Amino acid sequence: MFANSQAVESTQHAPHPRLREIVARHLHMSYRRRPSEAGCNSFASVQARLREPFILDAGCGTGASTITLAAQFPGRSVLGVDKSAVRLRIGQRLIDAGRAPGNAILLHCELVDFWQLAAEAQLRCARQLLLYPNPWPKADHLMRRWHAHPVLPSVLALGGAIELRTNWRIYADEFTRALQIAGVAASSDAWVPGEPLTPFERKYLASGHELWRAVGATTAAREREGEDGRPMAL
Repeated sequence: MFANSQAVESTQHAPHPRLREIVARHLHMSYRRRPSEAGCNSFASVQARLREPFILDAGCGTGASTITLAAQFPGRSVLGVDKSAVRLRIGQRLIDAGRAPGNAILLHCELVDFWQLAAEAQLRCARQLLLYPNPWPKADHLMRRWHAHPVLPSVLALGGAIELRTNWRIYADEFTRALQIAGVAASSDAWVPGEPLTPFERKYLASGHELWRAVGATTAAREREGEDGRPMAL
């Protein structure tokens, strides 16, 4: 069934009490993990194709949202990154057949690898979008959520406007607080899209879920705000 998605269930009913401690630690300590060889190869294959600042669709799944964003922002490279080669093949077939904008690029890569490598290469984003689902709802899984993951400084280093969408309010609230702890202006609110941007968004809406959005703007993003006539939040 299409409209049968289960709402996120958790014993955690408010932002995690250790959020500030963990985010602060990540911001002041280097992440010692090294990207995988596969990640390095994937990143090398796409780096020269990106026109900066580009739009990053992080965890793009089939690439449906990447293709939509590429049509909305024809003057930007729009890069969709996902760890699933199977899902990416769906969007890649459209690109290969010439049925998608030429500025849409899909990359098979672990997100942590990509963020680390892109930050090391000093690449710059105009926007970063994290469009469902990530939630690890158990309280002891906090550091698996992107805003409390050690890769957070790399995400912030890429700059740009940052937007997260979720069907779990706590995830949006925590993401907003993590950005604020890092000195990034951010806010979150209930979100009702005019047109679903991803298959998950469409399914969650059809299932009657309440959706939430967190939006943050780095200093560089605020300086660029309005340069293409669009608000930072899509």
